[in-house]
Amino acid sequence: MGDGTTKRNEAFHPGRQPLKHHPDFWHAPHRIRGPISFLNPTRAHFQPQRGSARPAEPSSSSGGLEKRRSKYREADHGISYKWTSRNNRKGRHALAVNPSIPLAELPYLAPPFTASVRETFRGIQRMFTVFPVWDVSYDVATIFTVGSVIWVINACFVYLPLVQPDTEFKNEILYGGGITAFIGATIFEIGSFFLMAEAVNENRTGCFSWALEQALSHDAENGVDGIHLRPSELHCTHHHINKYNLVGKQCNKFGHVSTKPEYAASSSPSPRSGSRNWIWFPSKEEIRTHYIHDLGFLASFSQLVGATIFWVSGLSALPGIYNHMSRPVTIIFYWTPQVLGGLGFVISGALFTLETQSHWYKPAFKTLGWWIGMWNFIGGVGFTLCPAFGYDERSWAQYQASLSTFWGSWAFLMGSVIQWYESLDKYPVEVDRGDQSDEGSGDGKR
Repeated sequence: MGDGTTKRNEAFHPGRQPLKHHPDFWHAPHRIRGPISFLNPTRAHFQPQRGSARPAEPSSSSGGLEKRRSKYREADHGISYKWTSRNNRKGRHALAVNPSIPLAELPYLAPPFTASVRETFRGIQRMFTVFPVWDVSYDVATIFTVGSVIWVINACFVYLPLVQPDTEFKNEILYGGGITAFIGATIFEIGSFFLMAEAVNENRTGCFSWALEQALSHDAENGVDGIHLRPSELHCTHHHINKYNLVGKQCNKFGHVSTKPEYAASSSPSPRSGSRNWIWFPSKEEIRTHYIHDLGFLASFSQLVGATIFWVSGLSALPGIYNHMSRPVTIIFYWTPQVLGGLGFVISGALFTLETQSHWYKPAFKTLGWWIGMWNFIGGVGFTLCPAFGYDERSWAQYQASLSTFWGSWAFLMGSVIQWYESLDKYPVEVDRGDQSDEGSGDGKR
């Protein structure tokens, strides 16, 4: 993991070093970090070598963090590859561009920032025109979106009769609420299972998945050599691009980056290393050495455990079961699983939010993943408060229980829709302000 003084969140395990099979890139050691010292790093920055060997890395004993920072500031090219654990799970490849560096000094031109209004509308358009059902991250997002819609409908069946009694029809709460609760809980369980599968099939060594191409003559006047960075699925080693099946590894046999000759270590592609078939369950050794320290895995596991327990209450809500249970049985099999399951959702949302932060105490307001985790956290709070009020049979408590499900369902829907948008944004281009973007409130994105 590093020398004896290196914290776990400041260095990668040798077997999981991102881009280790890309000799054209070197990483900035001071920009490897995670929010919790005893957990794995969640972010890192990599820069391409530019005509010379990578800068020497001073030892921690001789210079410390400031010497390493000065070395890498001198070598800053303005464009870097930003690896994050969340992006790695989702098959996303983020570029970070420093806007303070003049355009003429950039080694090549990057696409427009994805935070722009134009690119945002393009992302929304993709949600209605692109349907990559072979992409597990897309499936997770859409499954949770459908499940959240079902829960919103459920909340309407249960809550509206309390607000507008004249709109209630016969057995609306029993049949409308009970059946939609079972369907919603089942969909959440399926989504949580695929979320867990996504977490244990992350790309171990990452990939660059950008290629250089010559720009048109009128574009060349605006940048150095008219060389543009373009997304390239040909160089992607994530399983997300495999269009032939949902649970197989991608079909590209090579995991190299196409670069200009002065950036390339060799002119021929190197075989993909660290590749493996899709797995459903990691080994005990992998859990012990890696996943137990991985925020994304812990969040996904909490979600799966919570959804599994919560499903019991969905089953017990069905007509023919719920209306035949005594009060003690209702408390045990209907309300209590909601409490435990809701707590699982709360923990999961909190961990997903924490994963996107540079420090545990600094929110990442400019990161999509942060808002996804936060809305899921709020939804989990709503689903936990529902049974907390539901234990009390008085009318005011039952009203608050139904209301909590109502706003909790909408919170889950907000998070799911943002996750849907994120799953289609595979090549984000972010603003990078060097150390400030790591130490500030967000990662400079959105």
